[in-house]
Amino acid sequence: MSFLACRVFEKTESEKTESEKTSPKVQKTTIYHQLVQMETDELTAGDVLIRVDYSSINYKDALAASGRGKIMKQFPLNAGIDLAGVIVESDNDAYQAGDKVLVNGCGIGEQYDGGLAQYARVKSDWVIKIPEAYDTRQAMIIGTAGFTAALAIHRMQVNDQKPEMGPIVVTGASGGVGSIAVNLLSKLGYEVIALTSRKSMHDYLFELGANKVVSEDKLGMSDKPLGKALFGGAIDNIGGKTLSNIIAHTQLWGNVASIGLAQSPNLEAKVFPFILRGVSLLGISSTNCPMPLRTKLWHQFGKELPLPDFEAIVSKEIALEDVSPYFDELIDKKHHGRLIVNCQ
Repeated sequence: MSFLACRVFEKTESEKTESEKTSPKVQKTTIYHQLVQMETDELTAGDVLIRVDYSSINYKDALAASGRGKIMKQFPLNAGIDLAGVIVESDNDAYQAGDKVLVNGCGIGEQYDGGLAQYARVKSDWVIKIPEAYDTRQAMIIGTAGFTAALAIHRMQVNDQKPEMGPIVVTGASGGVGSIAVNLLSKLGYEVIALTSRKSMHDYLFELGANKVVSEDKLGMSDKPLGKALFGGAIDNIGGKTLSNIIAHTQLWGNVASIGLAQSPNLEAKVFPFILRGVSLLGISSTNCPMPLRTKLWHQFGKELPLPDFEAIVSKEIALEDVSPYFDELIDKKHHGRLIVNCQ
């Protein structure tokens, strides 16, 4: 069966140098993506074949497909760390042809062929049946970004985060994770401070439920290792000095969920907030979240966890054959919220 896929390749070439006669040639590696026709028997191994209805472009997908980040562990590989669609074939009796399912994380788009394709073959251990509360398109509006936001909120609440502890700061608030985090926290009764450097995003974030939308210099933070308690907690997408400062200004027993490193992978925090205020720093890893918890969270949407405002969060729906320019555009902050991809 032939189908369209956004496939990522690695090419290594020898570069000529001025001292080529006396020095070995320099090897240059280029990572690039290309829309290709391929056959289902070329896909990485798995016991379930899915016709992909929708996928999405996440920051990690953009880094992988553009070659601007070392994401993929082997080449060639189809991009896309999440997908939703309908099972075509299954060797596992727990899943039948016609079942509507989703897969996110679990190494797809990194070690295994991912969701930016019309078909994907995956291991049945990774598959989640889509609940009645939402469809395949809405599953990808949530996608890995929404699942990551839900995982952060879950870990914070397991650690006794409550609305009465004070406002939750969401950094990188106009991105995929940030947008859904703002929306879900608001629906759960938390006061939300959305942090963004993009003035054009203020109205959008207020629409999602933010109580305040500010730039970092308006947060009132200092560089002290233990500053005035300003926040009940945080969901941080950017890392670096901003994360360090937020930790130093978090309330007694507050929780800070660390998700991303758009600013920097470095953490410069002192131990004072941890030992004097009991602040907890929670790592959020959606890729390797245990399947029982992953399944539980996906099934909580529309029940214990509110559904996000789907159409408000979608900035654009793209056809699979048109994805190429959007990888660089996403990294360069030319989009907000969720970019979903119609693969059929």
